[in-house]
Amino acid sequence: MTDFMENNEQRERAAEARHEKDAFVSRVSILVAMLAVVTAATSSLENTETAATITGFSKAVLAQDKATDQWNFFEAKSLKKNIYDVASAQGGPKADDFAKKAAHEAADQKDLQTTAKSFEKQRDEALEDSEKHEHRHHRLAIAATLLEIGIAISTIAIITRKHWPWAMSAILGVAGVATAVSAFI
Repeated sequence: MTDFMENNEQRERAAEARHEKDAFVSRVSILVAMLAVVTAATSSLENTETAATITGFSKAVLAQDKATDQWNFFEAKSLKKNIYDVASAQGGPKADDFAKKAAHEAADQKDLQTTAKSFEKQRDEALEDSEKHEHRHHRLAIAATLLEIGIAISTIAIITRKHWPWAMSAILGVAGVATAVSAFI
């Protein structure tokens, strides 16, 4: 809502400048309009990267939960295998059955271990992806801030009719764009 109101104010100033036929104010107003468009795009990208950061982290947590479940099943199979190994070692009429059950539990353990490691790999990939998006988010937040400050300083140029605030806002605009681009490099 604030961006909408701010953009409306900038459009009103641009319209006023057209009516005044002041070339300097017109140039500053054009810069303000350009900065407003780039700021809106940068803010939108920042929001997208924020959502991707959260989504990636959530995927990592889910994958870790699944890996933990598999490791718990692995441990349960390990306990059962050991119990069957002990029972088989005691001998008796069911010793062969216990040995087969121990071998079956051991085979299940290998599958569970493979699955758990696969989930851990998914977790690591999701965390890496989340960190990449978080890095972009931080850069884009800085870029949007620089651009917004540039817009504010442009307003000073319009009010005071001085060139230095206009130049400063252009420099901040370039710095904001460069920072936004650096988020994706």
